Amino acid sequence: MTLATQAQHTNAQTSGKRGHLDLDHVRQLAEAAGRKIAPLWPLDSFVAVNPYLGLIDQTFSQASGYLGAIAGERTAMDHEWYAARWRDGRLARSHIERAVEQLGNPVAVETVINALESPRASSTPVPMLVEKLDRPGSAPISIFVVDQISHFLAAHFDRGQAIWNAPDESEALYGAWREYTLIDRSAQAAGLGQARRYLRDVPTDPIEAIAWAIETLQLPDSVHADYLFAALKSINGWAAYCRYRLWGAELTGGSNEDLTDLLAVRLVWEALALKVTDSAAIRREWQREIERHHEAIATAQHEAVIDEVMLTASEIAFRDPVIRHFRAATGKRTEVGRPPVQAAFCIDVRSEVFRRHLETSFPGAQTIGFAGFFGVPLSYRRLGESTCRTHTPVLLNPGVEVADRVEGNEDLASRREQRVGNGLSWKQFKLSAASCFTFVESAGLTYIPKLIGDTLGWHTPAPPPDQAGLSDEERARVHPALATQAGVEERVGMAEGILRGLGLTGEIAPIVLLAGHGSTTTNNPHRAGLDCGACAGQTGEVSARVAADLLNDPAIRPGLAERGIEIPEDTHFVAALHDTTTDEVDLLDLDEKTVDASKLAELRQALVQAGDLTRLERLVTLRHSVGKNLSDSPADREAARKAVTHRGRDWSEVRPEWGLAGNAAFIAAPRDRTRDLDLGGRSFLHDYDWRTDEGFGVLELILTAPLVVASWINLQYYGSTVDNERQGSGNKVLHNVVGGLVGVLEGNGGDLRVGLSMQSLHDGENWRHEPLRLSAFVEAPAEAIDTIIAGNETLQDLIDNRWLTLLRLDDAGEVFRRHGHGDWVAETT
Repeated sequence: MTLATQAQHTNAQTSGKRGHLDLDHVRQLAEAAGRKIAPLWPLDSFVAVNPYLGLIDQTFSQASGYLGAIAGERTAMDHEWYAARWRDGRLARSHIERAVEQLGNPVAVETVINALESPRASSTPVPMLVEKLDRPGSAPISIFVVDQISHFLAAHFDRGQAIWNAPDESEALYGAWREYTLIDRSAQAAGLGQARRYLRDVPTDPIEAIAWAIETLQLPDSVHADYLFAALKSINGWAAYCRYRLWGAELTGGSNEDLTDLLAVRLVWEALALKVTDSAAIRREWQREIERHHEAIATAQHEAVIDEVMLTASEIAFRDPVIRHFRAATGKRTEVGRPPVQAAFCIDVRSEVFRRHLETSFPGAQTIGFAGFFGVPLSYRRLGESTCRTHTPVLLNPGVEVADRVEGNEDLASRREQRVGNGLSWKQFKLSAASCFTFVESAGLTYIPKLIGDTLGWHTPAPPPDQAGLSDEERARVHPALATQAGVEERVGMAEGILRGLGLTGEIAPIVLLAGHGSTTTNNPHRAGLDCGACAGQTGEVSARVAADLLNDPAIRPGLAERGIEIPEDTHFVAALHDTTTDEVDLLDLDEKTVDASKLAELRQALVQAGDLTRLERLVTLRHSVGKNLSDSPADREAARKAVTHRGRDWSEVRPEWGLAGNAAFIAAPRDRTRDLDLGGRSFLHDYDWRTDEGFGVLELILTAPLVVASWINLQYYGSTVDNERQGSGNKVLHNVVGGLVGVLEGNGGDLRVGLSMQSLHDGENWRHEPLRLSAFVEAPAEAIDTIIAGNETLQDLIDNRWLTLLRLDDAGEVFRRHGHGDWVAETT
């Protein structure tokens, strides 16, 4: 760099500008582009995320048009998918007419009907310059750029998978990439061998580097914001992971610059490729093309309106039978005295099926739906570990720390650390440069028994990575407990919150079951996605055990009585874990001396019977053949149990269960509203009675946490279905884990994949998830609902911008839809 250039650079830093670009403005553009990216949690805490999270301040059709024009993303199914429903009668003219009316008559009904018979125009993203530089017969520059960034980030963010770590993991992302690229010679294969020479002159500050790239590319001012967003979308998976790191930092009051650094990396590659190829003519044509894309947003939004009408009509068709049921049912609470058992399950849609069958198997039992963390936002420190893991919805900060305690005098913590260390040493030996070529020949034959056992499903599924290092017997002696002894008043307050949230303020049964849930699978990188989303991708076991311990504490019961909640002396709270793959329920930490023996035996029998009935229902959707049509006979029940157990143990099974596929509704109302309604495992069921909710604190919690989480789940399944290429993770068979547990690639290169695999949504012949936005039914006064929405910007965006539909139930069973900003319109069917 010459002295004159150095002086110019120094002056630009001093004035806050580079060339004609104001660096503060560039920083704002980078910040805005990053905020439009949805976060991606790593595999060990994988949670469902709304892929449109950064755009919910726009209406659904506005965001759809924008994503189509800028990122090439589809936000609705092909017209043929809706046309098939039109032809078989699932979608009727009346549904389309009502949809057009609900959306304010943006298009004519006939326009929508005619569109059913014509394919939708394909969406194409804003072209990145490197894509225009690709030439037939040469290595694609665009593929190289994504691969180079992806390989670098896999090493930079590695969480223990790499044998040789990056030189300095603490260095800022952009600076680390710059040093890495200056010595990386892989660009030569793509014809970019001179990129390193030009990179030496690129500013070392990421904001200045972004400004340098914009000036080098000569981007028109009108497309700056859109192009920066398109640049992040071109490497969306890693951008989403960086957004997760920013999310986590901000949740604790900090900050993180990785997303801005990644944007700088992506744009600098654009400019470097241009300088190396010196393609002024291509640049001019490319500039005209991106300006045309910018102008095409309005047209794309008009097409998106037609798509939204079709989508809304499909949602109306789904809701109508549910609304008719509410009108036919009295909705009056059935007073049957003290129930023998009360069983609380997570609101997860899979629990709806089990609850329905448990109520059939145990007449008189009362089931309850509540968020799987049971109102205890905790962080959990496992035995032998120094750091904590969150067990609460990712929207919340943990408020309680829990750590494992050990029964007996054995030092299981040291034993676990030693076993984990031995496992890492064995892994390093297998993969090291010295042994990797001789290992297969010398030790390969010893793996034959394991391979046979894995293939035939003889083994017990491996525990999650965070439970490694302890045998089953040892794990049974480890119990989670409050790490710091809270005072009696604090524990009373926590217990009161749990009980009021569960609605247990009146008659409390002798046995109260608190059932968290998890999933049993083998060889499945996304296994955490099948566990409890309310527990940050962990199972609900710890939350259930901690809540049961707290509520069984005799020291808190006098304080609860002073607050108006009487827990009978014979009441015992029992923690449990519902395995959603096998539909077996294990009772945990149970001291049988404290529980009524006859009621406990009846509960156990009912849980087994409910599991049998649930498995029989689920196997129909899993397309698992056991040689004949299944009935409710003992032989078929056993066949069903073996079938689902094998699916969880089979290391080649890509569809161990359907997870939350099919989810379409959220219902917060007394159980009597839905007791006789078969929702087919498609609804999040949250028990709620507004008459016992003084001040509507529980209602506020439901609307601002469980409802928002359910919306995230719903929209993740929606996005992964309508555009699996960009919002899903493709073919599970081709997944390779990178960075330890950071995420997966599809194949051995490309971008980090987000969302759900095709095997979680499609059975090979038909879609198992019907992509509908969430229909949320809430039984509560309109004034209370409107007040809560007015105080929460996220709820306002989700509801008013049509990312979900909010409906209100009144005492007579009538249903009203929230329209606009606080208007309620009676629903017709």
